[in-house]
Amino acid sequence: MLQSIMTLSVCSMASTRVIKKYPNRRLYDTEISSYITIEDVRQLIVDNEDFEVRDARSGEDLTRQVLLQIITEHEQDGEPMLSTQLLSQIIRFYGDSLQGFMGSYLERSMQGFLEQQQQFRKQMGGMIGQTPWAMMNQLTERNLAMWKELQNLSGSVGQSPASGKKPEGKR
Repeated sequence: MLQSIMTLSVCSMASTRVIKKYPNRRLYDTEISSYITIEDVRQLIVDNEDFEVRDARSGEDLTRQVLLQIITEHEQDGEPMLSTQLLSQIIRFYGDSLQGFMGSYLERSMQGFLEQQQQFRKQMGGMIGQTPWAMMNQLTERNLAMWKELQNLSGSVGQSPASGKKPEGKR
């Protein structure tokens, strides 16, 4: 059994696709031994492929920069997903004491949204015997419960452990 776990671990480590980024901004997919475009990288994301982008010379991890580039390009084309107000609010958290918390909060929120989307699609497939309004009510109730939980979590960040109350400011 230990042998099969070790084999599985080695296989999963080897399954991460490596994309090399050259100084001329070209991307080279080492798995298919071919140059690819930024749109091809976006398709890897859509296909749920594990990959990382590495600088061809230094080996530095450039994955986040490429992901941000994809978002920037898609925000410029068509209808943007991220409003100016939302982007401004995110920028305000850089350098704030809650910067680390904000990233994990956004990740959990997105994960919750994706799980609800999956449930919704599953329920749409099995809608026989259920009215659309009943299904939407259930989904709304789950959304409300999730947001209340997240608000409770974010509200507890500023509380002192001893009293369980938020510290009072100057009057």
